[in-house]
Amino acid sequence: MLSPADMVIIGAAALIFFGPDQLPRVARRAGQVIRDVQNTSQSFIREMERAADASDSHDYQAHADSAPVPEPPLREGEPPPAPAGDVRRTGASHEDASGI
Repeated sequence: MLSPADMVIIGAAALIFFGPDQLPRVARRAGQVIRDVQNTSQSFIREMERAADASDSHDYQAHADSAPVPEPPLREGEPPPAPAGDVRRTGASHEDASGI
C-alpha cells in the first residue's frame, strides 16, 4: 500500500512528466484500462464457475445414468429382454429408446 507521501511523489512526477494539459487524459485512460482489466477478469471468473457447475452437473448426471437398474425376474419360457439401446428387437424408434 502506498503511503500519502509516496502518492504525492508519484503525482508530482506524473505532473512533471505529462504536464497539466495531458495529466487528466492520461489518468482517465488509466482508469478505463483498469476497469477493462477488472471486467475481463470478472467475466473470466464467471465463465470458469459456469463451466465448473456444468461439469459437476454432467458428472452427477453421468453417475445417475450409470446406476444399475434391477431387471424384473423372467417367467419360465420367456425370452430375455432386449438391451436398452437395441431397437431391432423392440421395434422402438431411436427417440423412444433414448428417452428423448
